[in-house]
Amino acid sequence: MNTTKSILAVLAGGCLLAASARSHAGEVMLKGAQVGQWTMDFDAAAKLAEEKKLPMMLNFTGSDWCGWCKLMEEGVFADNQWKNFASENVVLVTLDFPRDKTIVPEKYVERNNALKDQFGVRGYPTYIILDSDGETKIGQLGAGQDKTPASFIEEFKGTVRLSDTSIAAYVEANPEKADAYKQAVAEMKAAEKELEDWIATQPERNEENIEKFNALQKQIKEANEALNEF
Repeated sequence: MNTTKSILAVLAGGCLLAASARSHAGEVMLKGAQVGQWTMDFDAAAKLAEEKKLPMMLNFTGSDWCGWCKLMEEGVFADNQWKNFASENVVLVTLDFPRDKTIVPEKYVERNNALKDQFGVRGYPTYIILDSDGETKIGQLGAGQDKTPASFIEEFKGTVRLSDTSIAAYVEANPEKADAYKQAVAEMKAAEKELEDWIATQPERNEENIEKFNALQKQIKEANEALNEF
């Protein structure tokens, strides 16, 4: 009898582990939201962002097939430096488009597609940054082989500074730097929009376009560095 119970317990445990792996790729919550913790529950995350007055980051990903997505997960999001930063500064939402359809609950599939269309997402991963209202798009980030937790945090900070709320707060607190700061913000927004508009044209993957992509990324990086001086 005890042997039978032990076997059943092992089997049950194995089933639970399998279910967890399918449903919580990268330890993603399926319901509810916590600051700094990935969740598929967009509505709960939006409510939390509004309550905490924190920005949201939407991670449009293909968790079980997208190489760049896995690279960012392993090289940035799994690192404690990012986790510690996120735990105080951002509400995280996973919008997954996996090949294994059991990963995403059916109730989220239609909504994920709607958000993908709403924000014009054309490739994975795409990181959309929203203001604390859960609606206003502040900016957009992407993957990169050279990205680290530290560099991605700096990109995120630079993007969040582009929100109307953050700009108004800085200008009020630093009137002597207001004009220069607004100019730096405008250049950052222009650089990001140029890249976003170009990607929307679905350019062919060739050497010329790779060079252009890298040049636009460099432009954004330089604009971000200038903004970080404030």
